[in-house]
Amino acid sequence: MPILDARHDLAHPVEGDTAWSESWYFNAYDPGTDSGLFTRIGVRPNEGTMDVGLSLWLPGGELGEYRWLKEQREMVDSVLEVGAVRYTMLEALSAWRLTMEGEVEARPCVRGTTTTRTVPVALDVRFDALTPAVGTDGQPGAGPRSAEAQAAAGTVGKGHLEQAGRWSGTLTVDGVAHEWRSAQGNRDRSWGPRRWGGPRMWRWFSINVPGASASAGDSDSDALHFGGIRLGTEAGDLHRGWVWDRARAASVAEWRIRTELADDGVTHRVVHLDVVDKEGRTFPLRGDVLRIAPIGQAGGTLVNEGLARWTYEGGPDGGPRTGYGIAEYLHQLDDGGRPVVPVE
Repeated sequence: MPILDARHDLAHPVEGDTAWSESWYFNAYDPGTDSGLFTRIGVRPNEGTMDVGLSLWLPGGELGEYRWLKEQREMVDSVLEVGAVRYTMLEALSAWRLTMEGEVEARPCVRGTTTTRTVPVALDVRFDALTPAVGTDGQPGAGPRSAEAQAAAGTVGKGHLEQAGRWSGTLTVDGVAHEWRSAQGNRDRSWGPRRWGGPRMWRWFSINVPGASASAGDSDSDALHFGGIRLGTEAGDLHRGWVWDRARAASVAEWRIRTELADDGVTHRVVHLDVVDKEGRTFPLRGDVLRIAPIGQAGGTLVNEGLARWTYEGGPDGGPRTGYGIAEYLHQLDDGGRPVVPVE
């Protein structure tokens, strides 16, 4: 798994493809306050747009959402500002600050619920990297790509990096401040032409498990961090991702998944996940989903964003270790509302 250098946290040369995009993504969860976020800013300079989506896991179980779009024809990198949201790079591949002050539309994390309420929020948090940036620089590789990789090329982008980090700062909701003391999460960045062609399905994971002898948030040497995707294509499933284990990175060979579903047949409740890396190691994890946020349904596509408590049973002390993260399932639905690709 390649380790990328700091120049990849700056803007990349824009190519002529009209679908050229550069995007920044962060997620976080603080178990002490039962709050967190997932957010993305994307720039499409050839189309002349810059957009933001900010979703807040609010204490008590709701999801608060904010979206904004503006004109943008030049690339930016160290300060990204869209509407009330601002990302500021403090040090490339090391530290970022995210701020927002405004109103979000809050809703229960229940499928089919349309009731919302307006909630004032103020966010001022900092991401400090716990791992180097792993990924691909987007340059031509030494060998041929698999059929699955070729089929997914337009969806996954040209270049990509991910890294884990700790969060600190405060989320204020309706005048009540919630200080993040044990928050972790992952960030990623993608660049290149991206066209959302409707993948058959995906299972996307972002997982942070602190070390056996450390509290969440510490940069302990036996912490585990995972990120990646199982993406369904016409050529078969593409498995991509990374494991950070004991201060080293390895590529994921396979995401082996077994899912316990709710009665509706599409909402995941428990995820049994074996992460197999390319060194032959298997990391067994159980994800108990705390909240499900349906974050997108257009046509026959449904995206369920799951906030999960992850339990790793294979720690060096012989006992379970608990962390948190995301289990996101994308489904293509048939006319009866059932997944076209059966859920594993």
